[in-house]
Amino acid sequence: MSALAFRNVESSPRDPVETWPAEAIQAALERGGLSDWRRLAALVRSDPWGPVARTIEEVLTHSRPFGVAEAMEETIARARRGAEREERRAIADGVRGLIEKSGLSRAEFASRVGTSASRLSTYATGKVVPSAALMLRMERVSRRSAGSVSAAHDRRED
Repeated sequence: MSALAFRNVESSPRDPVETWPAEAIQAALERGGLSDWRRLAALVRSDPWGPVARTIEEVLTHSRPFGVAEAMEETIARARRGAEREERRAIADGVRGLIEKSGLSRAEFASRVGTSASRLSTYATGKVVPSAALMLRMERVSRRSAGSVSAAHDRRED
């Protein structure tokens, strides 16, 4: 562990970073070493909008430790960009899954959810993220269409 010491706080540098108060995070940014900054950065990467990332942002509004402030801001920005890419990818996967589950063509699915086939394509590739309301509509159309396709298939087998 580092030689970092906290003053006037109940935490220890050995405690999990997520339990550190803002004063301890500020001390780590200002007086800590590479191992302390790595611990902070690891938590930021795992939860880019979480309490540690938010606290670091707040501390950096009034404390600008040379080199560390810029590095932490870049760490937060990269972590958030990465998380947003993953979220887009997950939404796109979900849209493609709903289309497939529906049993409809993309054009028919798009029509039933009230959008164009080209716009649906942007959702399925992750270029554009659909609204929450449109996602609910897609889920509803997929569920209903899958039930209709299944029922029609069952009738044909009879």
